[in-house]
Amino acid sequence: MRPLYRSVSISNELLKMKSERGYSILKNPTQKNPTHRWKGLVPGLLLTVILAVLAWFCGHRVPIVGAPVFGILFGMIVALFVNSPALREGTRFASKRLLQLSVVLLGFEMNMRNVLAVGSESLVVMAFTLTAAFLSAWAMQRVLRLDSVTATLIGVGTAICGGSAIAATAPVISAKEEDIAHSISTIFLFNIAAVFIFPALGHLMGMGDQGFGIWAGTAVNDTSSVLAAGYAYSDAAGKLATIVKLTRTLMIVPITFVLALYTARAGEGSSHFSFSKAFPWFVLGFVAASLLHTSGIVSPEISRSLTVSGKFLIVSAMAAIGLNTHIGKLLANGLRPILMGLVCWVVLAGTSLIVQHFLGLL
Repeated sequence: MRPLYRSVSISNELLKMKSERGYSILKNPTQKNPTHRWKGLVPGLLLTVILAVLAWFCGHRVPIVGAPVFGILFGMIVALFVNSPALREGTRFASKRLLQLSVVLLGFEMNMRNVLAVGSESLVVMAFTLTAAFLSAWAMQRVLRLDSVTATLIGVGTAICGGSAIAATAPVISAKEEDIAHSISTIFLFNIAAVFIFPALGHLMGMGDQGFGIWAGTAVNDTSSVLAAGYAYSDAAGKLATIVKLTRTLMIVPITFVLALYTARAGEGSSHFSFSKAFPWFVLGFVAASLLHTSGIVSPEISRSLTVSGKFLIVSAMAAIGLNTHIGKLLANGLRPILMGLVCWVVLAGTSLIVQHFLGLL
């Protein structure tokens, strides 16, 4: 009779051989199957594209509203009636990855000389807006008696680039999941509001493309909302807003580095700083696309097609964000974080307008 340990050994060898030959030995064979993961994206992506096509059509019919605004509006309406878990993977992919790809493709309509000129010109405005955002966050934290971690995350999210800045900052200051959730929900609420409010206010104040582009790029929190508001106003404003926003996004690296040093010295958090996690790598794709366009390597026809594709992806990303938006959940975190986010946002937007006025940019 064969010893028991020998049978076990043979069984293990068989399992190993099956695994090496591609046979799944897991109870749930779909867990590590890349094909299954891509299939999981299909329902959400399909719905996102359908809504984006409708929004694209409506945006061309009503240009004063713009396709990105229609995209997020249609997504939010559908989310009221459809909330299937099968859609989440695809919509989350679209809201993040398609948005980053859209930024890269928009680089094909940007001349690098203009990018450098606009980026450097906006740095003066940005210096004032970032300072104002952090000071208002510091003041409101004391007035509302919020914990310093949540206040820091809301301040960073408002000043720099929303959820990305919060995600990069959270491990540096040892933020808890609850702090991150409250902060992201607060920032996201005003991202949604900005898409509707900023273009309307811009038209009401009679702002030019340059003034509105710099305003949206320096005062709207998240990249998705900046692109949506900018291109909803005009293509020229959208280009400027994109450049300004990407310049502002790069501030994630020095800000998180400074926070890491401060928290380490104060003994309040982690001194760990990860450049690879903090740096927004899609910005390099935008720069590369802009260089290709400026050098003339890519023909004008191809550049135009890629740019149009990028604008459609913006609409798709906004539709996906709308599908993931549930206003009730955003308001469920309490009034104090929301009030703090509102004050920081108003101060940021007001500072941008005031500085632009004195610089003669409006």
